[in-house]
Amino acid sequence: MSLLQRGLVWSAALAGLLATFALYQRPDFLVDLADRLWSCF
Repeated sequence: MSLLQRGLVWSAALAGLLATFALYQRPDFLVDLADRLWSCF
């Protein structure tokens, strides 16, 4: 794997983690997520 490919993979992983962290900062998202998970059972 070349250095450029490694950098792209790490950048994509970091962007995904930051997006997830940003969503968890919104309480309404957490309530909606919990409601969706609860409705599965």
